[in-house]
Amino acid sequence: MTAEPLLIGTDVGTTNIKAVAFDRSGRAVARASSPTPTRYPKPGWAHHDAEELWDSFAKTLRRVTDRLDDPRRVAGIAVASFAEAAVPLDAEGRPTHDIIAWFDGRSRHQAERLGRDFGADHLFALTGLSLQPIFGLCKLLWLKENEPYAFARTASWLNVADYMAFRLSGVPATDYSLASRTLALDLHRLEWAGGLLEDLGVSPGLFAPLRQGGSLLGPVTPETTEATGLPESARVAVGGHDHVCGALAVGATETGTMLNSLGTAEAIFLPLERPLTDPEVGHQGYTQGAHVAGQYYVFGGQYTSGASVEWFRETLGGGADYDALIDEAEGVPPVSMGAFFLPHLRLANPPYDDPRSRGAFIGLSTDVGRGALFRAVLEGLAFDSRNSLEPLLGHAGGEDLRAIYAIGGGAQNRLLMRIKATVFDREITVVGVEEATSLGAAILGGIGAGIYADVPAALGELRYAETLVEPVSDEVPIYDAAFRRVYRHIYPALREVHHQIHGLNAER
Repeated sequence: MTAEPLLIGTDVGTTNIKAVAFDRSGRAVARASSPTPTRYPKPGWAHHDAEELWDSFAKTLRRVTDRLDDPRRVAGIAVASFAEAAVPLDAEGRPTHDIIAWFDGRSRHQAERLGRDFGADHLFALTGLSLQPIFGLCKLLWLKENEPYAFARTASWLNVADYMAFRLSGVPATDYSLASRTLALDLHRLEWAGGLLEDLGVSPGLFAPLRQGGSLLGPVTPETTEATGLPESARVAVGGHDHVCGALAVGATETGTMLNSLGTAEAIFLPLERPLTDPEVGHQGYTQGAHVAGQYYVFGGQYTSGASVEWFRETLGGGADYDALIDEAEGVPPVSMGAFFLPHLRLANPPYDDPRSRGAFIGLSTDVGRGALFRAVLEGLAFDSRNSLEPLLGHAGGEDLRAIYAIGGGAQNRLLMRIKATVFDREITVVGVEEATSLGAAILGGIGAGIYADVPAALGELRYAETLVEPVSDEVPIYDAAFRRVYRHIYPALREVHHQIHGLNAER
């Protein structure tokens, strides 16, 4: 190495592909971002072309390495990505089908049949997951039943982060955090659920070898160096699930800490010493997995958090910039002139396990203008986070949280964070890491390259700013009453209506 080593963390997200080069203290020295190429062939469907996704990924990396004073300083790299989306590959490593997007809804029938044939409680006990159509196994079964020629040629099934690492190193593998989102991992044994897969006519050999995040895969291949600008001396390590890598970056690795990761989707993330076994956890839509730092975690949160904000901006906000919308909303008193927003734009959020629920505004009147509507969206996101967090704390064994850390694009929305702290009646620490997911991936790359001895050593070297957001004391009782007396009753009141809407759409 000619100078202090650098580590690159990449994040293949729903909206953007990001690559950031960090020094060993976590300071970003170069970064690049590109839109995630996604196709929407019809309502409810979305997919990525594997080669197009790789090309965008490689070009994003190249823009980072081109900005470095000496690319030979890059010692390690790892990839984080959204989960529940995978690349089916043939024996030569070529894609056999498009990547079905994590939020694509086409595999609902496969999920329903898994529930009938195996039972949601049995699947939860085995995998730690509440049965939902988004999980990888449901997509694999859809491929088997609807694209039999593609399925017959499929020799391996790599999660998106694993595919990018495979293209970088030539070595197929997956980490436990991504494997946890397939519905095919025995969470207690941390091995592929061979009995379940064999009953379904799926070979366990389709799934990649399981490795701990940060495990070394090998050097960057010569072919990859040309496309990415990475040196052949750089080492590729096993990465992980984006939200879990973000938790690693801010130190949410021990019980008593919570990560609130606010992106297109939102995670409420609690580390656990061991998986939860109460089936009610699954009934309420919570999911669990293995942490990239070891141990386990349980997930709540929202599927359309940042997506709700962007939907409002594009659909009802006239495309106004975020600062203008926030300024208007700050001029509206708490509880938005009586307007409430249910942020179920794709499906219900825990503690409700209901893919047929949809979003709604209620309490509208002629007094409610754009600023009030936007504030109602932010309040709805905060209320729904509380609605997800409170049962989760009970399941996890207590309500004692030493710290709540917030990361992601949504954490930069000053009004949203102030409302959240007030609705939670808890302090929230906004961590000054613009790309926490990429930093978490870089830490794993650094462990694989031997720059850090282990996770505690890496966390001990990181330096970043933190901003404390405190509840607005005068508004705490207002929001508490609004949550208890109104918000938590909205979904139950609208459930049957939304199910009837779903029936009407299905009849077309």
